[in-house]
Amino acid sequence: MDRPPPATAAPERWRPSVTVAAVIAETGDDGTPRYLLVEEETPEGLRLNNPAGHLDPGEGPTEAVVREALEETARAFTPEAVLGVYLSRFRRPARGEDVTYLRIAYAGRAGPADPARALDRGIVRTLWMTLAEVRAAAGRLRSPLVLRCLEDHAAGVRHPLSLVHADPSLADPEIKRGG
Repeated sequence: MDRPPPATAAPERWRPSVTVAAVIAETGDDGTPRYLLVEEETPEGLRLNNPAGHLDPGEGPTEAVVREALEETARAFTPEAVLGVYLSRFRRPARGEDVTYLRIAYAGRAGPADPARALDRGIVRTLWMTLAEVRAAAGRLRSPLVLRCLEDHAAGVRHPLSLVHADPSLADPEIKRGG
């Protein structure tokens, strides 16, 4: 008599890591836009990134990008537009990691750096770079999304902030009853 295969647990639901990124540009004395990046410690060594990070529980993406930009650059960030929603993936076989990131990137303005505010742990410094300099440093970028976000910004891509909606249930979750 054939037996049915043993029951197996349902696979765990796949969840990408949701992150936000701030794209901050200023025009240099020569008229060339320069982008504010951070140099940060990673398992692969020092890498360049947009001011970016993960959403905290109960936090909307716009709140998160304002917080992350302040923590990583010591500058108040004012989002003005959504650049886009991006996906990327990397693997670290030595650590058994296979991570997919969903990044929501915002364009906006930043105030002056607050000299009394320390940069977030792992951030070595901030620096201003032209798009050409970032392209030349492609091997030092934290992910391919760093350059993609800057290229979209330089191309004039802008979406209204209302594109990303954070429901009030983030702060006050609905309670589901029943099975």
